[in-house]
Amino acid sequence: MALVDQDSAQVRFPPPLVVLGCLLAGLALDRVLGLAAVDIAVLRPVGVVIGALGVAILGSGLIGFFRAGNDPEPWKKDTHLVTSGLYRFSRNPMYLGMVMVQLGIALFCQSIGGVLSVPLAIALVDRFVIAREEPHLRATFGRDYENYSKRVRRWL
Repeated sequence: MALVDQDSAQVRFPPPLVVLGCLLAGLALDRVLGLAAVDIAVLRPVGVVIGALGVAILGSGLIGFFRAGNDPEPWKKDTHLVTSGLYRFSRNPMYLGMVMVQLGIALFCQSIGGVLSVPLAIALVDRFVIAREEPHLRATFGRDYENYSKRVRRWL
């Protein structure tokens, strides 16, 4: 991981690795516990659609950050509060996109453990990433962030 900016949320775990780790753990759980794949044909195309939507949401969130001149790495200093684009509907569209990709892959693989890993990833990102980011954003952007967080939900 790159150096942590002192004036940042001090996030220690890259969110994509948290989500990926949970997905891999869920897929491994299938093997360890001998869980059979859920053999429902529609899960594969549904997984592709959910995964593709997740990629689009993640990409849109990244574009919003880059346009504002922000670095999406949560251990870097935030320079601008992004409230446009998908940020009008979710304060964390990048994290939402990541877990949608995770869910899409789990569904495509027809993995019970993979699907069960999604709530774990959400909880870990919420507890260890967002919980650090929000106080930092309040301290950095003050009333603007307070007003924004009152009108826009954390996830959806």
